[in-house]
Amino acid sequence: MTSAPVRMNPPELPDAGKVGYSQISVAEAGRLAFVSGQVALRADGAPVPEGLNAQARIVFDNLGAALAALGAGRERIVQMRIYMTDLRPETMAVVMPQLAEFLDGVQPSVTGVGVTALAEPELQLEIEMVVSLPA
Repeated sequence: MTSAPVRMNPPELPDAGKVGYSQISVAEAGRLAFVSGQVALRADGAPVPEGLNAQARIVFDNLGAALAALGAGRERIVQMRIYMTDLRPETMAVVMPQLAEFLDGVQPSVTGVGVTALAEPELQLEIEMVVSLPA
C-alpha cells in the first residue's frame, strides 16, 4: 500500500502552510486519479446558484463525492487547481475558508488561476484534484 503524500514547505520558499497548503507534495509512484474540474453543477440538474459562496459549497460537495467514489480520504489529495472568473483577494476570502474546511488540516499543493470564463457563463469557480490512491 502506498503511503499518503508527504508535504513540504522548505524555508527557501514562502510558508504556504500558514494559509493552508504546501509548496510541495511528494507522492509515491503508484495509482493516481485525476479528478476533472468540479463546478456548481449538481447531479439532479438543479440551477446553478448566483453567489460565489453557494457555488463553492456545491463544488466542495462534488469534490467530496469524487473522493468517496475513489474510496480515498482528503489526505490522499496531492494537488488542487482552483480556477476563478474573478480572482481577487475578496473572492479568495470567500473560497479559502471553505477550502480549509474541506481539507480539514490536510495541506496539498494548491494553485489558483484567474480565468476569463468557465464552461457555462454563470459558473464562477472550478476545482480539479490529483489524488494518490492506495495500491
